Amino acid sequence: MEHNEKRFSFSQADLFLPGISLDCVIFSFHDGNLNILLNRFLNYSKWMLPGGFVHREESVDEAAARILTSRTGIRDIYLRQFHLFGDRNRINIEENRDLLVNKAAAETEQVNAIREEWFLQRFISVGYFAFVEFEKINLPVNPREDTQWFDVHAIPVLYADHNKIIDKAISTIRGQLNSIPIGYELLPEKFTLTQLRIIYETILDKKLDRRNFQRKILSTGLVYKLDEVYKQWGYKSSALYSFDKEKYKDAIKNGISLF
Repeated sequence: MEHNEKRFSFSQADLFLPGISLDCVIFSFHDGNLNILLNRFLNYSKWMLPGGFVHREESVDEAAARILTSRTGIRDIYLRQFHLFGDRNRINIEENRDLLVNKAAAETEQVNAIREEWFLQRFISVGYFAFVEFEKINLPVNPREDTQWFDVHAIPVLYADHNKIIDKAISTIRGQLNSIPIGYELLPEKFTLTQLRIIYETILDKKLDRRNFQRKILSTGLVYKLDEVYKQWGYKSSALYSFDKEKYKDAIKNGISLF
């Protein structure tokens, strides 16, 4: 659900489709880790996925793109709808009551009544995953909430069924890895093959042989070596590579046989 009052006014709840929410699993890669963006109300204990509601005059995909831009500061994000979460008990009403208590201060009685009617109804959620390049992200500052990146291996217990949503997103990506441009979207223009391998290892949840991975990647012709190296104090210098954009786009369209 969306957690920014500038984007959702409970005094204008009739402008949104009732009973439908969006939840977005936003991935980035930084400092050798694949991360997921989470947010939390400053006076509420549980983290949750960024999300929101659908304006009556927009499509669900348009709503997702709007929410992603508001959360990352980036337009034209790689975004894919992957599942509809409609379990009858996916939302804990008591959890939502706690949210209402934390958000009700300084609101009018009328707005609080609308807020309660809205949040205590049943919601189905449309799940999206997105890939964003870390250096391009400009996270907005909201005094009412905290936003942080979490390593995919260190996700805490989340609000409602958001842990299940993340698990489903990762399993979906894993099953479609040969047709999803995950490395292309997450990595900067210049990267090391180690960085690319770590992304695949994280999604596949297994170690890959370094030499075999390098051989497979280079044999596709999708990346090419640059006359530059990546230098980090205390580590051996590594060759830098870049994607052949046209070949990569064609390969994603037709599928890549890597795994």
